[in-house]
Amino acid sequence: MSGPLPAIPALPAAAMAEVDRLMLDDLGVGTLQLMETAGHAIAAFARERCLPGGVAGTRVLALAGSGGNGGDALVAARWLAAWGAAPTVALTKAPEAYTGAAAHQLATVQRMGIPVLATDDALPDADLILDGLLGFSAAGNPRGAVATLIDAANAHAAPILAIDLPSGLDATTGAIGLPCVRATWTLTLALPKTGLFVPGAAVCGAIAVADIGVPVEVLRRAGAVLDASPFAEAWFRSL
Repeated sequence: MSGPLPAIPALPAAAMAEVDRLMLDDLGVGTLQLMETAGHAIAAFARERCLPGGVAGTRVLALAGSGGNGGDALVAARWLAAWGAAPTVALTKAPEAYTGAAAHQLATVQRMGIPVLATDDALPDADLILDGLLGFSAAGNPRGAVATLIDAANAHAAPILAIDLPSGLDATTGAIGLPCVRATWTLTLALPKTGLFVPGAAVCGAIAVADIGVPVEVLRRAGAVLDASPFAEAWFRSL
């Protein structure tokens, strides 16, 4: 019989940025690799926890910013489409303004024929919204198209799955921006961010953490106190 699972520590945004750096510089695990793993985890969590009636035919609305979280949302939309969902993507900029890894993922989504809304389109009906607008490096109150999409998501009837943290929440301090996504679930990646707790918990809904393949030694070097992997027996851990 196995013993208790290791406790899961939380890290501030700067430490999570160090995790990303170590993965790339020391292990050679690039952004696209991490994004694929993260997007698959998000899609699997949505299938397991957020779509109790099954994936087939469900309308999933992926809100995809131009950074890493947007790329994660686009990968998740692609996986869900492969499993039979009918995703739609809403962007914060014109498609041609996306660059880097997010542009790569967007191009794949477009080749699959997944609908991409214009930035001024109203959000359609949906069974689930994926919030991939802002990541842990964002600071200050959301503005422009991002703020507009946050307000529209909060006014929407569909439940929201926030990727890593609700957009508008400060990953380190937990300060709740104006506006800020009010999530039904938050699936944080690798380790929780310190901002997910008081006062940030008020907008996170049910919080879980997903394994994205970061070795324990990398997490330790970034400041996490861990004796063993928190994910040895489960891909997702509820907090």
